[in-house]
Amino acid sequence: MAIQQLTLDRVNQEMQQCIQNCLDCHSICLNTINYCLQKGGNHAEQSHIRLMLDCAEICVTSANFMLRTSDLHTRTCGVCAEVCDRCAQDCERMGDDAQMKACADMCHRCAESCRQMSMATA
Repeated sequence: MAIQQLTLDRVNQEMQQCIQNCLDCHSICLNTINYCLQKGGNHAEQSHIRLMLDCAEICVTSANFMLRTSDLHTRTCGVCAEVCDRCAQDCERMGDDAQMKACADMCHRCAESCRQMSMATA
């Protein structure tokens, strides 16, 4: 019984961290979209902005699914990990830019925690 509780506590801590990563990723993607639109050029490409919007949206959706302990959170987290990975790669292709690097780093963190949640058993 104590081992089961310990495992449950660990899962709850991991889920809380994943929720926070999703919310942080949502926020930085929205902030970075404004930055990209102001910067123009490659930063403002339609496909790049769309991917960042997709990332922000799936992050907040995954956070919401976990917050309400939906049985489907592992599926939304799986999609979230995939979208975050794509967004991180797209941000990294923008070159040596502190804002884009910060966004890519957060997307990588979110992708990793969502990947862990997608493999968790409810």
